Amino acid sequence: MLLQYLIETFMVHIKDQKGFSQNTIRNYRIDLKQFSGFLVSRERTAWSKKDGPDIGDIDGPVLREYLGNMYGRYRRSTISRKLSAIRSLFLFLEKKRLITDNPAADIATPKQEKYIPSCLTVDEVFRLLERPEKEKLSGVRDLAVLEILYSCGFRVSEVESLNVSSIDFDERLIKVTGKGDKERIVPVGRQALTAVTDYIHATRDIRKKLGYDPQDGPLFLNIKGGRLSVRSIGRIVKRYACESGLTSDISPHSMRHTFATHMLDGGADLRSVQELLGHVNLSTTQKYTHVSLDRLMKVYDKAHPRS
Repeated sequence: MLLQYLIETFMVHIKDQKGFSQNTIRNYRIDLKQFSGFLVSRERTAWSKKDGPDIGDIDGPVLREYLGNMYGRYRRSTISRKLSAIRSLFLFLEKKRLITDNPAADIATPKQEKYIPSCLTVDEVFRLLERPEKEKLSGVRDLAVLEILYSCGFRVSEVESLNVSSIDFDERLIKVTGKGDKERIVPVGRQALTAVTDYIHATRDIRKKLGYDPQDGPLFLNIKGGRLSVRSIGRIVKRYACESGLTSDISPHSMRHTFATHMLDGGADLRSVQELLGHVNLSTTQKYTHVSLDRLMKVYDKAHPRS
């Protein structure tokens, strides 16, 4: 059977039966399309009379060649993610008895680099939050976006999906949908809540004109009145990072790293931070302790008589 047909069957499966998030489905589609494109580019004689590679043409050596082709071009974490999409596809085909041998079963996951997330200092965060011009509607919105990212440690996709109704203004809580469509409730700081309230009030007439329910509708709007996209949120963060004299590497995910690190530095326990970030495994959260431990060592070296 043609690979492209089986990929489409798999995409329908993870959407309708597995209930994967839109972001996960989009990433799987991109990764599997890239894999299919690689196979087509190899121009194997066996495919010359067909519309593309057949699932029976794919074996372990082909997969290893594909992975080897990505080394030096992608980070190991990205390669692992792309391999995960391929494994999920072949596991699905195996369970449906569309293949007898799974060529991805014996492919080892690339050893991951030790990755210490980049984060901002408290002073750098304050500099960042002072940049938006509150006299402009775009500035009011951008400040609210930055405040939410830092106050709650949300993923950028989670910020994109927020609605006005997601926020309980009285209890200072936000209900957010994370990976795997799992909901969690996260406290929000007073400064962030004030910034969001100011933004909602400033866009009240626009929301009414667009036909949005005053108590619902997208929280953050773009210039056309639609939902602010992931890419636009990324541009907002990078713009103010550059204007604040910070590195251009700062991204919405850097704000998430910063939130977690500052929480741990302030005395929060790892389990609490895990819940706030929406991590399934504690090991995912533990990477943030490296940053905090570096600072702890500096304090130790400075204060201990025998250090």
